[in-house]
Amino acid sequence: MAANFDGLRFSHWQTELRGDGIVVLSFDRQGASVNAFSQDALIELSDLLERLAIDPPKGLVLRSAKASGFIAGADLKEFQEFDRRGTVNDAIRRGQTVFQKLAELPCPTVSAIHGFCMGGGTEISLACRYRVASSDPSTRIGLPEVKLGIFPGWGGSARLPRLVGAPKAMDMMLTGRTLSASAARAMGLVDKVVEPAVLVDTAVSLLQNGVQRPFSQRFLGWISNTWIARQLLAPQIRKQVARKAPKAHYPAPHALIDTWERFGGKGIQGRLEAERRAVVKLASTPTARNLVRIFFLTERLKGLGGKDHGIQHVHVVGAGVMGGDIAAWSAYKGFQVTLQDREQRFIDGALTRSQDLFAKKVKDEAKRAGVAARLKGDLAGAGVAEADLVIEAIIENPQAKRELYETIEPRLKPTALLTTNTSSIPLVELREHIDRPAQFAGLHYFNPVALMPLVEIIHHDGMAPETQQRLAAFCKALDKFPVPVAGTPGFLVNRVLFPYMLEAATIHAEGVPGAVIDKAAVKFGMPMGPIELIDTVGLDVAAGVGQELAPFLGLTVPAALGNVEQGKRGKKDGQGLYKWENGRAVKPDVPKDYRAPDDLEDRLILPLLNEAVACLHDGVVSDADLLDAGVIFGTGFAPFRGGPIQYVRTVGPDVLVEKLKSLQARHGDRFAPRPGWDAQVLREPVA
Repeated sequence: MAANFDGLRFSHWQTELRGDGIVVLSFDRQGASVNAFSQDALIELSDLLERLAIDPPKGLVLRSAKASGFIAGADLKEFQEFDRRGTVNDAIRRGQTVFQKLAELPCPTVSAIHGFCMGGGTEISLACRYRVASSDPSTRIGLPEVKLGIFPGWGGSARLPRLVGAPKAMDMMLTGRTLSASAARAMGLVDKVVEPAVLVDTAVSLLQNGVQRPFSQRFLGWISNTWIARQLLAPQIRKQVARKAPKAHYPAPHALIDTWERFGGKGIQGRLEAERRAVVKLASTPTARNLVRIFFLTERLKGLGGKDHGIQHVHVVGAGVMGGDIAAWSAYKGFQVTLQDREQRFIDGALTRSQDLFAKKVKDEAKRAGVAARLKGDLAGAGVAEADLVIEAIIENPQAKRELYETIEPRLKPTALLTTNTSSIPLVELREHIDRPAQFAGLHYFNPVALMPLVEIIHHDGMAPETQQRLAAFCKALDKFPVPVAGTPGFLVNRVLFPYMLEAATIHAEGVPGAVIDKAAVKFGMPMGPIELIDTVGLDVAAGVGQELAPFLGLTVPAALGNVEQGKRGKKDGQGLYKWENGRAVKPDVPKDYRAPDDLEDRLILPLLNEAVACLHDGVVSDADLLDAGVIFGTGFAPFRGGPIQYVRTVGPDVLVEKLKSLQARHGDRFAPRPGWDAQVLREPVA
């Protein structure tokens, strides 16, 4: 006998009682294309589970009724609202309680996973006795909560270490990385991996026949959570995490380690209670609030591009580092690509580099040759006539670019788009003599192309709206975030970054060691110090950007960036402001008694903030959220601070203006507050 659901209507769940006495429970969140746990869905599930507990079936299969995937996790918009109301504790407790009801059902349970399974989706699966996953490439399983400034709080951190062993569990939760079905099977998270067509049948078979997990997995699940193991492992894990995520900036991974170390040996209720207390505390931190905000910014950027880009063939002119890498990434993402340069040796170098990318990204060797075949050298430029999109990536010289366009544009298809990867030249300087300015735009990638997620779509007053829409959709197909920006010098990212790098070079020229400058920036939360960044970008590239931006911003370029010696351009030459060995900067030791200037951090960060405010004032981007997103994803600006404008709101614009005026009095007019500091948007409450 099993619970009778006849006559009962549910908003988010569908029930099917099979002839063999097994209930198939399908999550189908009402009014949503994707399954995410709302409190309504959890309350309804709680009622269902109570009925099943009273009159249990032979077994329970949990699946998704959505074609889009399994479960994306919790509803983050709802989560934000709970944070505002101060009711996060209730929301965490409810999720834990409902999932524990599932774990305590007096019948076997199995989660049938197809497509994305994130956060709460993985946690409810952990509350089941078994897990089966589809072999489809879309199936990805993860616990990414650490990227939101918290850690799994609906039982995930309490259950996963016991299931797969603490080392693997902690790695998965501390990195937030997602696993394929086969990788999840290898670590013991999933019991079986099967074709999508037989997913439910296999789940039913698991319920009827069970499966014995290997002794080695069960032993590891026990031994690695004992008191002695926790005391030995926790300090090692903590040390590894501290290198990438300082506790002051990112408290969540450290709180996860602490909670497991102290309470990992308790029973399930004790572990759940410790998990809940820690996650509730983390949820109210500025880091968590800013990281959740950044999540919504990424969703907004993804939404800028639809699917209709009409681009199949991409032609790239310029096989240097940027052009070659843009071509390789486009081929990797499925586009037919031709790559042109003035000499075959440049094309050959780019094609050789592309093989490294394909080897790294395409794990299946059988598919790698097909990916590589999509990228073809094209010395004569025959691909121009076939291209739907042309990307120019030659030297930063307006005249050279204009001359190139005059030879390319007459050969383009009527629907083709012509774009430039210029990093700083205003588009009004480049569109002269272009016959179809409506189909001309900037498409500015960042180095290294494979790692940097941002692409600036640079517009001008003659560009058609559909050109921006097509380019945004193209960026989405590349798994890049598009940010539309005005075509003024430096656009957004370089304009904001340039004063920061320039001031760092000035401070360095005054005698402050590069390692001290870099340490101050990293301590603030930047991913890399500015001196190391200048060397990485290349002193020649920084000097080229300086020639364009310094007059526009009224800044003076220090000698180090004004007279760049051949062979000393930075990382690519092995020598710049630092010496480079094996791809790493060799930073001279700083005397132990050296004292950094008291205003070092302000001198570095305030020029960046000052220019960000000016960009917002000048309409370089349409709003503060886009500006923060662009600077975070284009420069790596301290994500836990939420972006430059969010940081200005947090500290207070009046406080920062006074600091700028103080620096102006001490160091010169380059620190004078730029227009825009009186804007109301800077005084909005911090979300």
